[in-house]
Amino acid sequence: MALHGRLWSAMAGSCEEYDMLSCHRLLAALLLTAAPAGLTLSVVQASAAEITGAGSSFAAPIYQAWGDKAKASTGIALNYQSVGSSAGQNLVTAGTVDFGASDAPMAAEKLASASLYQFPTVMGGIVPIVNIPGIASNQLKLNGPVLADIYLGTITSWNDPKIAALNPGVSLPDVAIAPVHRADGSGTSFVFTSYLTKVSPAWKDAVGAATSVQWPGGAGARGNDGVGASVRATEGGIGYVEYAYARRNAIPTVLLQDKAGEFVSPDLTSFSAAAAAADWDHASHFAVDMLDGAGRGVWPIMSATFVLVPTAPKDASRGAAVWKFFDYSFRSGDGTAKSLDYVALPESVKQKVEAEYPVKH
Repeated sequence: MALHGRLWSAMAGSCEEYDMLSCHRLLAALLLTAAPAGLTLSVVQASAAEITGAGSSFAAPIYQAWGDKAKASTGIALNYQSVGSSAGQNLVTAGTVDFGASDAPMAAEKLASASLYQFPTVMGGIVPIVNIPGIASNQLKLNGPVLADIYLGTITSWNDPKIAALNPGVSLPDVAIAPVHRADGSGTSFVFTSYLTKVSPAWKDAVGAATSVQWPGGAGARGNDGVGASVRATEGGIGYVEYAYARRNAIPTVLLQDKAGEFVSPDLTSFSAAAAAADWDHASHFAVDMLDGAGRGVWPIMSATFVLVPTAPKDASRGAAVWKFFDYSFRSGDGTAKSLDYVALPESVKQKVEAEYPVKH
């Protein structure tokens, strides 16, 4: 009971931004990795071959895939819970998990106060998804300002003149637009709203960018999978998810206008073009900005996803196991990342991450 109490106390801040049922599920999953009842000196007292992580749903597919490979090759078993970036930041700060995962980079002052090291793992695209009668995947063209107006509620029908102007020759239905957004504290929302803030002064003034914002309207859903399911079930729906969720579930996506004025399809080619333009050399704590990047054929809603680890973990052996897991994944996981539609980090960035990593042994 003491272990249960400590875990629940550590998760309290996360539950403010995540539903109580999901918190109970995460608690149960973490308890399964803990030591037998009666050991209460640390949150999780498992062997060094077992590590726990939680946070980003954007990154869940790659961490789960890397976990399968690492277990077979290194003996390290990963228990990763997809609970959203805000919860991931809260849980690692509280010491409830061995690492947190977030698409929203943590601010430098918060990293310092929480004694955390932040590093990127892969990059990927956030894509608008739609459910519009008679419109095929990648048939509809949108740009940033129109996308912002849809989520602001100033464009309410799919045959609105602003949308029609971007889609000459396309028969747009007179169907109400039903925006769907994340209901949980989400790094995917942070990336999406940061893009809208960058391209729409109206969005910047009215809403801004954060993991959780005051949405002007629309319906909320939890996780990338929840948003995808809601859009699929709603005629006229539009949402935003990590690309792999859209592709694997055959949810129609749209073309977006890049900074050069071209309409770009979401795929590994446009994601790689965005990644190639990233300025890692001037990114504080690796928090590189890849939104609305310069160049032709560049997907405009692109982000790295990040891991947060304690610089001085309470259990050094578990800290070393986390290092071993990501070191192995960096060295052997690029093919897996590509198969899941992520873009691998440049070798120079991997080398810098490993050179600065705080706990290796």
